[in-house]
Amino acid sequence: MTYDSKAIQARLIRDLEPIVAVELDRHLKVQKNWYPHEYVPWSEGRDFAGPLNGDAWEAKDSRLTPVAQDSLILNLLTEDNLPSYHTEIALSMGRDGAWGTWIERWTAEEARHSIVIRDYLMATRGVDPYELEDLRMAHMSLGYQTPYENDMLHTIAYVSFQELATRISHRNTGKISADPIAESMMQRVSLDENLHMLFYRNTLSAALDMEPNAAMRAIADVVTNFDMPGANMPGFGRKAVQIALAGIYDMQQHLEEVVTPVLRAWNVFERTDLSGDGLVARDELAAFLAKTTDESNRFNEKREIHFERLIARGQEPLRIIK
Repeated sequence: MTYDSKAIQARLIRDLEPIVAVELDRHLKVQKNWYPHEYVPWSEGRDFAGPLNGDAWEAKDSRLTPVAQDSLILNLLTEDNLPSYHTEIALSMGRDGAWGTWIERWTAEEARHSIVIRDYLMATRGVDPYELEDLRMAHMSLGYQTPYENDMLHTIAYVSFQELATRISHRNTGKISADPIAESMMQRVSLDENLHMLFYRNTLSAALDMEPNAAMRAIADVVTNFDMPGANMPGFGRKAVQIALAGIYDMQQHLEEVVTPVLRAWNVFERTDLSGDGLVARDELAAFLAKTTDESNRFNEKREIHFERLIARGQEPLRIIK
């Protein structure tokens, strides 16, 4: 059978359900409920221009640096697209039994993230509210579609990496905001992302034991073609570059803090149960990681040169010191 066989997918969804039930139970025991309204400084808020005749937003209203604004906008717009993510995950995994219970719970927890980030930005006048709403409409109108045609293995492989990547992006966005309130908020959100990553990572670990070749193909495909779910939003490229320059999320972090630890947890390069396309996929993965590490090193060198030039001009670059 080939890795994308409908028979393999159907069998795995059935055979993995007990694992999903165990992971769901573990998740519910360790997660802590939290309330978005507790993280927002409502006392700083005031009416905006419009029907309530408030004050028009001005750039000076924000205490956030431009790169912090860019990162919070990108993170928020990514979270806004939750309806599309829910649809894609539900289509790939089904909504029966423990799978369905998890999907609904995950969606409910994820919804808190856009609530709290948007409320914070509006209460503190952190970004232009008109620009933010226009971007939200444009981004959500595009939606999100997985490139893997509702393939459960590829979907779980993708979210295993994506949840961890989002955790790191959220955490570092809080750090660079220079606002203790924003940092506390983003730390709280990032905790959710880590727990979600553990659910998906552990589920795919079980799938690797059941169907190692099919799962390895999914892992290789996802890692070698990885994009964040917000990659199609307007202005993503410019914001992503600034975010990488600042060290909020760059290729080195992607490789060292996302890809490598997840692959290590799956024991990818030490497995002895692979054959055929599974071995081919692992070789493709190894070659990609070597190539991307070289690209990351070159980016880091260019970034340091860029920072040196800024310092020589008397400008202090805004970055997270690693």
